[in-house]
Amino acid sequence: MVEQVSVFLENTTGRLAELTRVLGDAGINMRALMVADTSEFGVVRIICDTPRRAVQLLDDAGFGASLTEVLAVEVPDRPGGLADVLEALQADGINVEYAYCFVEPTGSAAVDILRVDEPERARQALARARIALADRARLYVAD
Repeated sequence: MVEQVSVFLENTTGRLAELTRVLGDAGINMRALMVADTSEFGVVRIICDTPRRAVQLLDDAGFGASLTEVLAVEVPDRPGGLADVLEALQADGINVEYAYCFVEPTGSAAVDILRVDEPERARQALARARIALADRARLYVAD
């Protein structure tokens, strides 16, 4: 499991820029960012190098930030790689609530972030299918 920064953010001009400026000015490097929006608010999900520090800085700056545990799965960089991961979870009846992916510069595979309803069962299902979780230390510093 890895720690994801989650922020409930007003959907107004410049608000996302303000959030990213807080992190950038503090020297925090984002590995992945995903925004799910509605008409008035959105949820920003971030994988960054120092997630606990990011939450503290965002809270201090008036953003409501929290940490969420998610799976980071190494997905082979080939057609059908993600389908194999999702089918392994489906075979165990595990629901994926949301997902997004990025390419980690030092790795040879994409990293898919998955929020699932049963994380421990998901980890076991992926291990049986010989699908690796991304090394937490490669994604960020434990802070």
